[in-house]
Amino acid sequence: MTVSSGSPSWYLRRLSRMGPREVGGRVGDAVRRRRWRSARPDCPSVTGARFTAALPAGTIAAVPPDAAKRLIAEADRLMAGHAEFFGVVRDDLADPDWWYDPKTGRRAPWGYAFDVPYRDEDAVGDIKQIWEPSRHQYLTQLAAAYAITGDERYAERVAEHLRSWWAGNAPLRGVHWTSGIELGIRLLSWVWIRRLLDGWPGAAGLFEGNPVALNQIWHHQRWLAAFPSRGSSANNHVIAEAAGQFAAACAFGWFPSSARLRADALRSLERQLRSNTFGSGLNRELATEYHGLVLELGLAAVAEADAAGVPVPASIRLVLLRMTDALAAIVDNRLRPPRQGDADDGHGLVVDGAGTDRWASLLATGDAVFGRLAWWPAVTGTDVRTPLLAALIRPYSKDGTAPAVSRPPSRPAHFADAGLTILRGPAEIWCRCDGGPHGFLSIAAHAHADALSVEVRHDGVDVLADPGTYCYHGQPEWRQYFRSTLGHNTLQVDGGDQSVSGGPFLWTRHARSRVLVADASDASDRGTARWCAEHDGYQRSVHRRRVELTAAAKELRVVDEVRGPRRAVHLAFHLGPAIAADLVGNRASLTWTRDGEDRSAVLDLPGQLRWRAHRGESDPPLGWYSAGFGRKEPTTTLVGTGFADGAALLGEFTTVLRFHG
Repeated sequence: MTVSSGSPSWYLRRLSRMGPREVGGRVGDAVRRRRWRSARPDCPSVTGARFTAALPAGTIAAVPPDAAKRLIAEADRLMAGHAEFFGVVRDDLADPDWWYDPKTGRRAPWGYAFDVPYRDEDAVGDIKQIWEPSRHQYLTQLAAAYAITGDERYAERVAEHLRSWWAGNAPLRGVHWTSGIELGIRLLSWVWIRRLLDGWPGAAGLFEGNPVALNQIWHHQRWLAAFPSRGSSANNHVIAEAAGQFAAACAFGWFPSSARLRADALRSLERQLRSNTFGSGLNRELATEYHGLVLELGLAAVAEADAAGVPVPASIRLVLLRMTDALAAIVDNRLRPPRQGDADDGHGLVVDGAGTDRWASLLATGDAVFGRLAWWPAVTGTDVRTPLLAALIRPYSKDGTAPAVSRPPSRPAHFADAGLTILRGPAEIWCRCDGGPHGFLSIAAHAHADALSVEVRHDGVDVLADPGTYCYHGQPEWRQYFRSTLGHNTLQVDGGDQSVSGGPFLWTRHARSRVLVADASDASDRGTARWCAEHDGYQRSVHRRRVELTAAAKELRVVDEVRGPRRAVHLAFHLGPAIAADLVGNRASLTWTRDGEDRSAVLDLPGQLRWRAHRGESDPPLGWYSAGFGRKEPTTTLVGTGFADGAALLGEFTTVLRFHG
C-alpha cells in the first residue's frame, strides 16, 4: 500500500514513529513557525567584515591539468545556459527562473515558506528539480573555473546569479526556505564561492560588503539554529544542516551570534556523525550515496575548522577516517561501491566537471588527509576538489589531537554491525550480500525492502543488479516499485514486502535480519567464500539464504529456503542494463561486452518455479534500472513463481550463476 506524504493517514503513521521528546520538539517548531510569520528581525549591523579563509598560496597550481580541463568544459556549458539535473536537460541556466520546474512545467507558488505544500507535485512541481539549482553547486563550479583561469566572465556570472537569487528569495518566502538540508548545502556553496572568487576585485563587494548578502547569510543561519532535523529525521539532513551552519560561522564569522552558532553546530556535527555511522565506518542509513554525501560534508566541515583555526573533536576526524577506510573496502575493482538503499545524486561540495569519478575523488582526498593503506585500491583518476580540501585540512597524522587508532591491516569483507558482506572471486567477481538492519532510526527513511538481496558484478559490470531509486516525490507507483522487495534480488512471499511502508520516506514495520555465516575471505585465495543469513519479515515464515562463491568454477550458488507453512513465492533476479538474456525454461544465457570484449555467463534457476522474463513493464512497474536520480531504462528481470512449503520439502530453491572465460 502506498500512502501519500502529507495525507491524514500519513501524519498518523508518522506520529506513531516518534518518541515524546521528538513530538515536543516538533510542537515547539510549529509554534515558532507561526510566530515567525509576522516577526522577522533585521540582520544585525556588520562593520569591518573581512574574509580570511582564503586558499593557501600555490593551491590552484596543484590542480591536475586534465581535471582543470574537465571543469572548464563544464563551466563553459554552464555559461551557455546548459545543464542537466536528474535526467532533465535545461538550456535556461544563463538566466534561471528559481521557482520553475522544467519537468512538469509548473512554477512553485509564492508565500510564507511553511505554507508551501512542497511535497505536492500538482501544486508545486517536482521539488527536486526546483531545489537543485538553488543549492548553487553549479556556481561553485563557475567560481572554481575563475580561480583556475582568472577569466572574470565566470566570476561575473556567479555574482549576477547570486544577486538574482538573493533578490528573488527573501527570507522565509517561497520553497527555498522550507528544508534545512537545502539551506545547509547552500551556505556551504556560498563559503566556497567566496573562497574561490577571492582574487576577483568584486568578491568583497558581493559578500561582506553587501548588506543583501549579509542579510541572507544571517537569516539562513537563524533558520538552521531554530529548525534542526529532529529525532527520527536526524539522518543525513541534520549533518548537512550542521556542516553548512558550521562552515558559514567559521568563514563568515561576522555576526554577534557567530561564535555561539559555530560552537552549537560543531557539537551537533560531532554527535550526529557518530550516531549516523556504525563503528565499522559504514553509514547507518545503509544507502551508499548518503555515505558519500555525509563523508563529503564532514570533510568540508573539517576544512573550514582548520582554515579558521577552530579545534575539532578528535572523534570527528576518527569517524571520517573510518568512513574512508570502509569506502575503500567495499568498492569493486572499478571503484564502484554497492548500489544499496536510496540515492538522489546529492553532493556536499561540487567543484569538478562531468566525467570526474566521485568515489575515486573521495579516496584520493582520503589518501591526502588520512594516508592510504596497503590494501586500498589504486586511484588513477584526478579531480579538482582533492587538492583544494587537502590544502586546508591538516593531515591526520600531523594533527596533534588525533588519537592513535588501529586501522584494518587487510581489506575488510564483512561489516558485522551493518550486516554487509562482500564476496570476491577470480575474474573480478564481486558480490554484495545484505543481512543488515532495515534502515536507520524508526522511520528508516532511505531504506529499501531488500533483506537478503545480492548484487553481483563482473569486472565492474552489473550482472545481478540493484535497480536503484529513480524518484522520491510525485510518482508513488514508481517510488514504491524501486524500494519494494520484488524490485530487488531476493524472495517475495505472498505478494508483499518484507517491511511495511507507511509513505515514501516511512516504514512502519521493519524486517529483522541476522547473519549466520560470513566466511568472506577472497574466493580467489581460499577456494570458496560463504555467507548465510535470515530475516523474519514474513510473519509465520522465515526466509533463509545461503550464498557460496567458488573460485575454481567461477560459480556463485544461491540457495533460498522458506521455513513455515505453504506460501506463494516470487524469486526475482534483476539483470544489469548491459546484460542480454536468453531464457529457455529455467536456464538463462547471459551475454555482454566489456572494453570491446564479449563476456558470458549462464544462470540456472530453480526448476520448481515457473520462470518469465520481464522488461520495461509499467502496469505494474517491473524490469527497470535507474542509473541516477530521475533516470530509468528498461532492463531484464527474471521472476520465478510458485509455492514454498517447508513441511513438504518444497521450501528450498537453488540458483547457480556460472561465468565463462
